[in-house]
Amino acid sequence: MAPVKRHAYEAHFKLQAISYAAVHGNRAAARQFSVNESMVRKWRKQENELRQVKKSRQSFRGNNARWPQLEDQLEQWISEQRTAGRSVSTVTIRLKATTIAQEMKLEKFTGGPSWCFRFMKRRHLSIRARTTVAQRLPADYKEQLAIFRAYCSKRITEKKIQPSHIINMDEVPLTFDIPMNHTVERKGTSTVSIRTTGHEKSVFTVVLGCH
Repeated sequence: MAPVKRHAYEAHFKLQAISYAAVHGNRAAARQFSVNESMVRKWRKQENELRQVKKSRQSFRGNNARWPQLEDQLEQWISEQRTAGRSVSTVTIRLKATTIAQEMKLEKFTGGPSWCFRFMKRRHLSIRARTTVAQRLPADYKEQLAIFRAYCSKRITEKKIQPSHIINMDEVPLTFDIPMNHTVERKGTSTVSIRTTGHEKSVFTVVLGCH
């Protein structure tokens, strides 16, 4: 049996198929351009990348950066933000990348989500959770709960409080500052800290009640 010959399609051809599929659907585009429907689906997922490469490019082998100087500046900026303890999200990375691209006059740079995650992979960055110690219930909380219930029951009996006079009420403490729990950080970092305004422990109380 003769081996199946693989075809390499240029980015311009793929973009034409993508545009056709956006209007007529993947299956119709596959028939129109004589390709497999799965290829059309794959190309549509790569649309952002295809619009950023040369029209004659045929594949996406490798993981080389098209704008290495931009990525060098961006990585340096991320390092400075994390050194200062500031949280860095993928959104802020894309916004900063767009600003750098404008300063460098890179007209074809779009900085989409897929580019952002490829950049993070190239620079060994990942989304990390802030390392904190979670609060735990006291060891004797069940005993304290039983004592509180007995106290309430005794008071209701002594004061002859009617059910219509009993309401449910709860106090909810809220903080003036809610720091972010995730940030982009270099892989392998053991401690992930995020700087705050210092008011994350300053609280006010909201009282909720219903009859």
